[in-house]
Formats: sequence, C-alpha cells, structure tokens
Amino acid sequence: QEQLVESGGGLVQAGGSLRLSCSASGRTFPSYAMGWFRRAPGKEREFVATISMSAYNIYYADSVKGRFTISRDDSKNTMYLQMNNLKPEDTAVYFCGRAQSTDWVRRGLGSWGQGTQVTVFS
Repeated sequence: QEQLVESGGGLVQAGGSLRLSCSASGRTFPSYAMGWFRRAPGKEREFVATISMSAYNIYYADSVKGRFTISRDDSKNTMYLQMNNLKPEDTAVYFCGRAQSTDWVRRGLGSWGQGTQVTVFS
C-alpha cells in the first residue's frame, strides 16, 4: 500500500504563508489524482483542492481560491499546497489524499494521510 505523509504545518499569523507537502512511497503516484482536505475543530472534513494526473485539471474550494495553489512533482512523488494570505478560519488539520480522479478526490474517496496541523492567529 502506498503511504502518504503530510508535512509543513505550523503556527502562523493571519496574512502569512505556509507550504504543505505530501510525500508518497511507491511507483503508482503519477497515475493518481491528488488533493487536500481539511478538518477544523468541531467541523466535518471539507474539500480544499485537487490536481489531476499530469496536472491538467485543478480545482479549488471557493474559500481558498486566489490564496492557495496546489501543485505536484511526480518525479519526487510529492504534492504541495502553497497557502498565502492565511486567515484564522483556515485553522484545521490538513490531509492529503489520492484517488483515481479529481472527482473522486473532491468526494473524499481514495487513500488519505494522517494530517498536519495548521493554526492561524490574528
């Protein structure tokens, strides 16, 4: 089974930036769509962004459009989420995942990592 591991979370002031990384083992990484979900305290997990195989299709939740950028480097089996202009409402545990399509990722299907904490203070 391919393992997904998130990193890059931390504590940041509102308006600041963080870059999350998601690394995977195995050689199947390039064949998957990838993406990010997040879970805020007391909330259900929600979709953040997804990127297709070869990065041809990218989708963002309305709440992060213009602030977050998703990318992938298949040669390194790594996906990134660049988060700019962070807001307190972005505080959550961020999970990376992969599935057979961006539609599946947006539905929360597939395989997911353990998450990394992002905390934004004002």
